[in-house]
This record gives sequence, C-alpha cells and structure tokens, in this order.
Amino acid sequence: MIPISKPQIGEEEIKAVTEVLKSGIIASGPKVLEFEKEFAEYLGVKNAIAVANGTCAIHAALFGAGIKKGDKVITTPFTFIATANSILHIGAEPVFVDIDPVSYNISPDKIEEALKSDKDKKIKAILIVHLYGLCCDMDRILDIAKKYEVKIIEDAAQAHGAKYKNKMAGTFGDLAAFSMYATKNMTTGEGGMVVTDDDSIASEIRKFINHGSEKQYYHTILGYNYRTTDIEAAIGLTQLKKLDGFNKKRRKNAEYLKNALSKIDWIILPQCDNRYFHIYHQFTIRVLNGLRDDLEKYLTESKIGSKIFYPVPLHKQPLYEKIFPDITLPEAEKASKEVLSIPVHPGLTENDLQYIVEVFNKFSRRL
Repeated sequence: MIPISKPQIGEEEIKAVTEVLKSGIIASGPKVLEFEKEFAEYLGVKNAIAVANGTCAIHAALFGAGIKKGDKVITTPFTFIATANSILHIGAEPVFVDIDPVSYNISPDKIEEALKSDKDKKIKAILIVHLYGLCCDMDRILDIAKKYEVKIIEDAAQAHGAKYKNKMAGTFGDLAAFSMYATKNMTTGEGGMVVTDDDSIASEIRKFINHGSEKQYYHTILGYNYRTTDIEAAIGLTQLKKLDGFNKKRRKNAEYLKNALSKIDWIILPQCDNRYFHIYHQFTIRVLNGLRDDLEKYLTESKIGSKIFYPVPLHKQPLYEKIFPDITLPEAEKASKEVLSIPVHPGLTENDLQYIVEVFNKFSRRL
C-alpha cells in the first residue's frame, strides 16, 4: 500500500530521543527551549512557544490576541474542526465565510463582506488557514484587516515552510499556530507551536500554557497544562533541520504528478501563481463529473492511499448546524463533494509515482 502520508523518521530522531531518555529530563526542559529558539529563528520571528498540539496552539493564539467571550472571529468552514472549535473554547463565536474555489483558502471578498455587515463591531479577528500547504492571499487579507482594525491569526498547521512573496507562513499575522502532528510536513508525534513578534503577548501565552504561572506554584491567570516535552522537542529539532529537504521533495513529487496527470480532463490539479511557494502538505485534486467516490474506491483497490480533506464543511457538522442552522456556503459545500488528496509525501519512490499515474490512466481508460 502506498500511504497517503508517512512520517519521515530516521536514525537521527531515534538517537535524539534516546539521549533525552538517558538524560532523565523527559518533561518540559532545556530541549523545549532549544526547539523554541530554533523554530523562531527558522521563521524569523521573535518568539516561539512550544505546546502539546496544534489545537492548543490555536487556543493559545486566540488568548494571546485578546479574544474573549462575546467576540466573533471570522474563519473558514473548509478546514479541520480544531480551527473553529478553538474559537468556541475561548468563548467566542466563529463567523464562517466561503472559500476561493481555486485555492480552497478563505475568500478575501467574503471576509470583507462579513466585516461590512458587522454593524455592532463584534468581529475582533480573522483566523485564516493556509490549507494544504498553500498560503492565503495575504496582501488582500492584510489590507482588509488594517481597514477594519481587526487582528489576524494564522492557522499554519499545514504550512511549515510555505511562503507568500518569499515571506514565511506564520509571520504575517499578530500570531500564528503550527501543528506538529504525525502527518504534517515536520512532526514531533503530537505537538504544536505558537509564534508572535510581540514580547508581552508571548509572556502571557507562556503563563496560559502553564496553569497561569510564570513562577512555580504562583498563579496569576486561569491557564491550562498545554506544555510539551523534551522527548517531542528532540524529535522536532531533528525534523526542523530536515524540513526544507522534505518540502523540496514534496514540491518535486507534486510537479511530477502535475505534469503526468495534466491531460486527464476530469480532474483539476492544484493551481497557484508565482507569488506562492506551495509546500504540498496535501496534493489535492478536484474530481469532476461525480467521479470522486468511484476514484477513491479504485485507488484503494489498487493499493494507493487517498483521503478527502474535508468531506463535511464545518458549518454542516452536527455541532455547528445546531448553532448556525441556516448557513449556506456553496463553494465549500461543492469542494467537499469533489476534492481528493493523493500521496505526495517525501517517502515516495519514483516507482510509486509512476504507479500512481498508471492507475489514474487505467481508471481514465475504464471511463
């Protein structure tokens, strides 16, 4: 089976974890601090705060942005549910707006429409998602945020090393959140990171993720235990050194697939212009003519992993339908019925790529 994703773990990660285990410091310690420093330097930001997972990172970023009960936050319905759930966790209300049908990212036009209609000025932030490893249209979104005086929080869970106009994902907004889950472009198993250039916000987030404490057993705010461990940080430090190489291979694999599948007229391949440095967390195609589910089944029968990211947009999830029963977002709803992600990860061999193309061509001939 060619898996849809595969963590790239080598002897270096095993050695790094073994050294931590032998040190006796396996909770949050010096490796976490080193990982934070290296991650901040990689992005070119002042502060990086390591946390237990990507959901914790988004929640902490919303806290750092000052989002509170009664506030509203614009976000996309076409993402993993952690994005919107974190808004609920902080006590605020998500405002779902539709996506761009080409990038699948949140539509700047729809963001502005929502802000224009916000007569009581309850919308305090835009929580964008750089989906599939492709940055949002940041020029437009930054202009809109400035015009309406709202904050930008980046959910960069799928965008480690992605760029817009040569500027790193995670460095545009007031804060950003990354995930280090096993399927991401770099991993610590679980894990996440919050980044910001604001020192005072970083200080508050460090308390927030440590039970509201900056000095042991003295607590000034209500916080959570969102800490990560030196074990995970040791993996992260090693993975960070490999990240650019991983992304280079993903991009190479994506170019191969785009060239080899370009003549198939019942799919739409990933598209972006030269403003974007796409790092292909997922290689997501749009399958036309109602063929998506048949193709998914055929790929499975042919021992090729594939996955639908995402089959149900958030506003149609049972949880959110109870809260917002009358929302229609046609582009997100259409995409959920047509998108399919196929393997693009760095572990693919040339034979794997050739076989994937061969299976697509066989399915096409069957049609």
